[in-house]
Amino acid sequence: MFNFNYPGVAIAALLTHSLHAIAASDEDLQALQQRVQQLEQHAAAQTASSNAFNPDVSLILAGTYGRLGHDPAIPATGFAMSANPAHQQGFNLGESELGISANIDPDYSGYATMALSPAGGLTVENAYVQSSALGKGLNLKFGRYFSGLGYLNEQHAHAWDFVDQPLVYATLWNNQLGEDGVQLKWLAPTDTFIELGGEIGRGRGFPGTDTNRNGAGNGVLYAHLGDDLGIAHSWRAGVSLHQTQRNNALSNNVPDLLGTLGGVTNSFSGNSQTAGLDMVWKYVPDGNIAKRYIKFQGEYFQRHEHGTLLYNQLTSSSFSDTQQGWYVQSVAQFMPHWRTGLRYDRLAPGVATVGAANVANVISNYGFQPTRTSWMLDYSPSEFSRLRLQIARDHSRQALPENQIFLQYVMSMGAHGAHAY
Repeated sequence: MFNFNYPGVAIAALLTHSLHAIAASDEDLQALQQRVQQLEQHAAAQTASSNAFNPDVSLILAGTYGRLGHDPAIPATGFAMSANPAHQQGFNLGESELGISANIDPDYSGYATMALSPAGGLTVENAYVQSSALGKGLNLKFGRYFSGLGYLNEQHAHAWDFVDQPLVYATLWNNQLGEDGVQLKWLAPTDTFIELGGEIGRGRGFPGTDTNRNGAGNGVLYAHLGDDLGIAHSWRAGVSLHQTQRNNALSNNVPDLLGTLGGVTNSFSGNSQTAGLDMVWKYVPDGNIAKRYIKFQGEYFQRHEHGTLLYNQLTSSSFSDTQQGWYVQSVAQFMPHWRTGLRYDRLAPGVATVGAANVANVISNYGFQPTRTSWMLDYSPSEFSRLRLQIARDHSRQALPENQIFLQYVMSMGAHGAHAY
């Protein structure tokens, strides 16, 4: 198909006409000028129409093989009322991710990430609009997004340095906190990295409960500070605060002091507040991260929940508990394409304070702190592919220690934006 240049055709016609009618009237010249303008406008409209939607599209394919010693559905000891994103045994198609992003206009851009469940079905992981039109270092995001609290929370699964999230993220955030709401960040106009952020949302992400209500169901505040030390060192540290409501949050198979067969079913309603600290330090010997680097990071979270507990759907009484967890890890790229890493996790389930009606039944002092040690080795032939081996010694469940082995692949197709620091 031929691609005619409309303005060029018009100009050629104008020149031809001029050769045959040098004595053309002013009216004729004006008519020709108007025709040229119309053709130029038509060509511009066609160009705009053809480029109206030209998004970046990416597809992440991932899968694992897991060899576990016990039923992965058993939660960490003392955290039976928390989420439990269990591992999968044997061969498992991981969560594939379809991403679309594009500029909407000079002020707004849109992003969407669809998660393809291994069991079938499509869920909306992220779908938000972002704008820096406010100026003065302000960045506005609204829609569905991963919260900016902590360090790991905003990272998608394909960017994790290990097959799984640390225990503290798995138990306190159900791997990561996602929200429907509004996020506002401010980046200070300084050489030192200073970022302040706040969010209000529906409260759909664990530990909140997704209920129909007016107003906000959760709030998040955080601050991050960082800097470079020469070309070889860089660091970032942060603090986070999160608060949400839990309404009739059901927990099944919860162990109790009476040893009820199969556990009990509890319902909790009340407030949940979490405070966190995060830190990351990177060392790149010659400033070229493609060759060698070392990354060290750690995070700590403490959660306090208080409210009303309906024990085994029978007796209601007051309930209060403080739980905490942390991890430290280090990942080193010791030669191009090859990395290894070591991570240590620890949880503290706390001892619940309950009302007199249930003091003999609910939440014992386990005298046990869940831990896990993980080692990984991965190989990335290019920036679009990664193969990983991970071995873990898991002591997260009392009297049920186990060795875990995972094999994983992560493959990326299409355009994909750079990840955050």
